[in-house]
Amino acid sequence: MAVAPPQPTPTAEIQVGERVRALREAMGLSLRGLAERSGVSAQMLSQVERGETSPTLAVAARIAAGLELTLSQLLRLDEGGAVTVVRAADRLRGGATGRGHRYDVLTPPLPGQRAEVSLHTLEPGAATGGAGDPPIHEPGARETAVVAAGELTLVCDGVAHRLAEGDAVTFDADLPHHFENDSGADARFYAIVAAGLRRS
Repeated sequence: MAVAPPQPTPTAEIQVGERVRALREAMGLSLRGLAERSGVSAQMLSQVERGETSPTLAVAARIAAGLELTLSQLLRLDEGGAVTVVRAADRLRGGATGRGHRYDVLTPPLPGQRAEVSLHTLEPGAATGGAGDPPIHEPGARETAVVAAGELTLVCDGVAHRLAEGDAVTFDADLPHHFENDSGADARFYAIVAAGLRRS
């Protein structure tokens, strides 16, 4: 007798959706960009991120591939006690293969979490995006970037800001923006994105 698999709870759907959104934003991808990489429609991705639907395993596998993760990495859910430790070996890793951009997500996508921290590495000549890319963060979001090593340039709303090791910059993350490394060495920076902080 065939046994139907257990249905995911609403909480599980929300956790998966938050994980997808956190990873997508850490990669600097819009919904449309992830749709192109995964073959899953932007509408479906939006529903998954909002916890309105639970993806089938086939769809989840395509989303994971678009995020350059395994299915098990994407679907791993954190229980979320008072303290959650993310070991270095257990970080969610991704990036644009062949484009010189790699990242680690340092914060687990816990229910209700309104901030995310990621560590990015840009190889010489690489960028997290480009001019004309649409904003990827929700209205009111703010981002702080801290340069851990090397030099890079933040291009925010068409204006370039040169940053050196140790520099930090805070900006409205719902504006079009990306980071570029036009130096001759790798650049590493931390990105901290917090939702809904900007005052109207």
